[in-house]
Amino acid sequence: MIKHLYLSGVTESFVEVVACTLLENGQFEIKLENTPFHPQGGGQPSDTGYIAESEVVHVAIENGTIIHLCKSAVALGRVYAKVDIQARRLHSRLHSAGHLIGHIVESYGWQPIKAQHWPNNSKVQFLATQNSEPVDSMYLETRLQAFIDADLAAKITLNENGFREIQFGELNAYPCGGTHVLSLSEVGNVKIIKMEIKKGKLTVHYALAKGILG
Repeated sequence: MIKHLYLSGVTESFVEVVACTLLENGQFEIKLENTPFHPQGGGQPSDTGYIAESEVVHVAIENGTIIHLCKSAVALGRVYAKVDIQARRLHSRLHSAGHLIGHIVESYGWQPIKAQHWPNNSKVQFLATQNSEPVDSMYLETRLQAFIDADLAAKITLNENGFREIQFGELNAYPCGGTHVLSLSEVGNVKIIKMEIKKGKLTVHYALAKGILG
């Protein structure tokens, strides 16, 4: 079974290339025995980077297997792989910010149902319940910043069913297979772009403030 090194925050390591297949579009599908690359999923974009000298342009899961789409072939055997650390850091900051929004809005009686932590298009969607209350965007930003300023540490655990969960400080843990910051000060400032309600669903659009931690 492939080792998901990215779940432990690894961004570079030696890997074992077990398959390299030329695709019709000219890209190469690379399979590894262990990978530091986070595949696209769970609302988070895939990592990019390099396997040996070959650029990794996308990582996905197909039929339960992680595949790395690369621009050139890679020889089978042991090579070095390195994730684009700037992109990983951005994705992690956005993902952690999305979790915080989920925690805060959930406290107003809204049920989180979907999230997308993409640069330039990050949003969290909630379903109304009988206990849902109005949420003010300015107040949401203020509460977000309070958690970030408190610099709560991330804690990763496995629940009783063996599923990975992420928790910040004493906030409730959320099931998650994505990457996150080590502590909330790394998130920086978060801006609520807009909030909209349609058909009983609240969508909160957000972004990281420019100039804060890159």
